[in-house]
Amino acid sequence: MTIAGKRVLITGGGTGTGADFARGFAEAGAEIVIAGRRREPLEKVAAGNAAIRCVTADVTDEASVKAMFEEAGPVDIVIANAGAAESSALAKTSLDQWNALIAVNLTGTFLTMREGLRQMHGWGRLIAVASVAGLKGAGYISAYSASKHGVVGMIRSVAHEVARQPVTANAICPGYIETEMTERTIANIMQKTGRSREDAIAAVTATNPQRRLIQPAEVTAAALYLCGPGSEGVNGQAIAITGGES
Repeated sequence: MTIAGKRVLITGGGTGTGADFARGFAEAGAEIVIAGRRREPLEKVAAGNAAIRCVTADVTDEASVKAMFEEAGPVDIVIANAGAAESSALAKTSLDQWNALIAVNLTGTFLTMREGLRQMHGWGRLIAVASVAGLKGAGYISAYSASKHGVVGMIRSVAHEVARQPVTANAICPGYIETEMTERTIANIMQKTGRSREDAIAAVTATNPQRRLIQPAEVTAAALYLCGPGSEGVNGQAIAITGGES
């Protein structure tokens, strides 16, 4: 089994971890289709790399997700990476905020996984990027945590459905990753609390025993492992990349 020659579809592929997935899988010899709502960041990732092409799509829209797979063509590996994050105390969380996070993080992953599985014939890999917040709770992220817990639960159920096929379904659950999304979180802490950048980073990494941000390449390495030889029995797992956080 080799990744070379496989076609990989990555949602949220224009920035952060999604962009790193694209480059990492391309280096491994795969054909990459990156999807997102905005064309410009997708094209920046694909620029100069013949193995990467772009598809615009909104993972919260059923018709858009179906069109995404039609344009991509038959796909062997699906990485549902598109996501959003927002923090708010439960008492201050509006229904619109709740619905928006559920729509992107949970419904978007559901639609991507469903359409990805429907078009798989033979060997395949379904990977959802969840979060350590899908494994535990924390203050001020009830909506985000609920959406990611839902992703982990869905993947564990899908794993039972595909277990008799040469297909696996797994979730990757990182802590704070050094990406644009985390940068916005750091900036928000600085703005609201007046803390320095150093103190804001310390705040988001406080629960990581290694006291550092996870690197996108670490998440990509886990995804490559799940698609490589020796991973056949890894199914229905939520793989934490958290520096030992529990």
